[in-house]
Amino acid sequence: MEFVSGYRDEFLDFAALLFGWFRKFAAERGASGASLEGRWRQLEAPIRRLPQDPALWVLHVLPNRSVGISLGQGAEPGPGLGLGAARFLGDEPPLHLRDLSPYVSFVSLEEGEEEEEGGEEEEETGEEEGAGLEKVDREEAGEPAPASRESPQEANPPGETEEAAQLAGGGEDGCREDKAEDEAGSERRKGRRSEASPLHLSCLLLVTDEHGTILGIDLLMDGTQGSASKSSGTENLAPRAYTLLCHSMACPMGSGDPRKPRQLTVGDAQLHRDLQSLVPRLGVKLAKAPMRTWGPRPGFTFASLRARTCHVCHRHSFEVKLTPCPQCSAVLYCGEACLRADWRRCPDDVSHRFWCPRLAAFMERAGELATLPFTYTAEVTSETFNKEAFLASRGLTRGYWTQLSMLIPGPGTPRHPRGSAPALSLLLSGDPYQLLQGDGPALMPPVPPDPPRGLFGSWQDYYTWRGLSLDSPMAVLLTYPLTVYYVITHLVPQSFPELNIQNKQSLKIHVVEAGKEFDLVMVFWELLVLLPHVALELQFVGDGLPLDSDQQHFTLQRDGPEVSVRPGSGVSARLSSSTKEKGGRRDLQIKVSARPYHLLQGPKPDLVIGFNSGFGLKDTWLSSLPRLQSLRVPAFFTESSEYGCVMDDQTMAVATGGGTSPPRPNPFRSPFRLRAADNCMPWYCNAFIFHLVYKPPQGSGARPAPGPVPPVPAPAAPPAPARRRRGEKKPGRGARRRR
Repeated sequence: MEFVSGYRDEFLDFAALLFGWFRKFAAERGASGASLEGRWRQLEAPIRRLPQDPALWVLHVLPNRSVGISLGQGAEPGPGLGLGAARFLGDEPPLHLRDLSPYVSFVSLEEGEEEEEGGEEEEETGEEEGAGLEKVDREEAGEPAPASRESPQEANPPGETEEAAQLAGGGEDGCREDKAEDEAGSERRKGRRSEASPLHLSCLLLVTDEHGTILGIDLLMDGTQGSASKSSGTENLAPRAYTLLCHSMACPMGSGDPRKPRQLTVGDAQLHRDLQSLVPRLGVKLAKAPMRTWGPRPGFTFASLRARTCHVCHRHSFEVKLTPCPQCSAVLYCGEACLRADWRRCPDDVSHRFWCPRLAAFMERAGELATLPFTYTAEVTSETFNKEAFLASRGLTRGYWTQLSMLIPGPGTPRHPRGSAPALSLLLSGDPYQLLQGDGPALMPPVPPDPPRGLFGSWQDYYTWRGLSLDSPMAVLLTYPLTVYYVITHLVPQSFPELNIQNKQSLKIHVVEAGKEFDLVMVFWELLVLLPHVALELQFVGDGLPLDSDQQHFTLQRDGPEVSVRPGSGVSARLSSSTKEKGGRRDLQIKVSARPYHLLQGPKPDLVIGFNSGFGLKDTWLSSLPRLQSLRVPAFFTESSEYGCVMDDQTMAVATGGGTSPPRPNPFRSPFRLRAADNCMPWYCNAFIFHLVYKPPQGSGARPAPGPVPPVPAPAAPPAPARRRRGEKKPGRGARRRR
């Protein structure tokens, strides 16, 4: 697939932006043959003429004593040492953080701790910025930072910039030197994936504005693990910090044109003193005292980065000026050369010439997708939507809300760990909505005493019945259970009326290639509220699920707060819904199978559902789709864009010879617009819904697949008498069942 905006982990886009800017900064910093003072003078003259930014800028000094970065070849055959930008932005970019594990892993530099390799742990520690981001939470929680801190490591001299650039460009020599320097540490890491000793990111210099937009970054690297605590001060940071400030003003990473701040504050007392004579040379006022807390504002948080990239060469907007295609306005290019190259690509069906009119039609749906009843709709559907700031301003930095954001929860906040079933302690609490709460008052009101009298077809109707204010952002989490509800109550009766699904008292549903929706598994409790008289079984299937959750099974029951644990892996929890059920109790069973769908064994489901599937992005779909073809059960899928629906239809045709139904907008799509780096198309989680159209079976004796598939045409030659009699009986039995 050409565009992966709705499927790629946001953290990878964030890391690609950091590495891209740092690589450019390191190359320009070491390119000039002039002295350091001469280089500064070359930068200072144009900076003094830049316009002023009214926002306050902050220079942060973030030490790191615990996490090392191991670069190198994985256990499987693959590329050699180094982590170039192509790992993030190439023609086949990784979609998940775990995809980088053969090339980069994170190791603990503290005695007695085990290595943390690619996966959720890296994302939770914020990759290289892990130690600093944990400090965000401590100080936002009200713990002040000391005015002066001990630097973990003396800054590298200017001649060592190449070693830092190896992190972005992939230098083998630096890694070999690190291996020689750290013989003691290698013994402790015996048996780990990478044979090279890890690089130690001793310190991170970070330039942001007062709102949290990152403007520049410098990584101070060394290869000796034990040296992180042997520094005597930060006096040698001043040259590097000043160079970083100059480049951040001339080429801001986050967004906007080159500019200089009206005022600068520094997060370290010693560095503040060393910069007092340098910063005024840029025409910038330095604050009288160093910053004593993490940010200049109580609500300081890292803002969403909006740097875009060229679709062809992947250069960022801080390197080149990007403009959309003049015809479709959907794809971003850095110039005429990249546009022509994409226009003439071969084969023709991957060229922009082929896709341009189709993308233009997709762009026309932007207004329709942004038509939602919420009070915050204009903000969250904007191309410049700042998701992290939106969530932080509403106190949504804990529980399931951390699954939607790159923010890290503060200490002591309950949260559901990524990629695992809900802990028993959460079930024991008796509150199914605990993980949906923020820092303020309860977001979910009590369950209405009476079940819904009609079917809901919009967020407006559901919010009114549920007692939710249109200012509530709960739709972002509830998009998953409400989409399942919409499929059961609207789409299956329309497309497969012979199944009579609305009269079933129990439903077995397979959620295929489950991912983020499994991390939010407790939101599906809302299905018991919406369908109180249906016993539901949700089986999450996919090889991306955690192996330690494989074959787990637990049951949620709405009959008081009592909890019982069955032998084995099954957990039975009775959660209170604060209302008396009418007509008997129904349960919600959750099962987990950590394997591709075509390897799943078990009874046939009533319904199959997949969220934001992306058939063309994973090879296992080429086996799972034929498996669905053989089962011939109703299978509905959502996509985050119309482009994804078209690609899914093509993949279905290749895998089975079938196709997909015309996609329709999902009325219960998420209101948050997803970030898109190389295009301007509207992307929303669960934006469109379609169902599989199976290829008609071979032979006239087999019944056609249920649904709106055209009937199999009558054979040219008359069938054998026995086949004719059986064929006459089947429509009669089916007709009686429909009556």
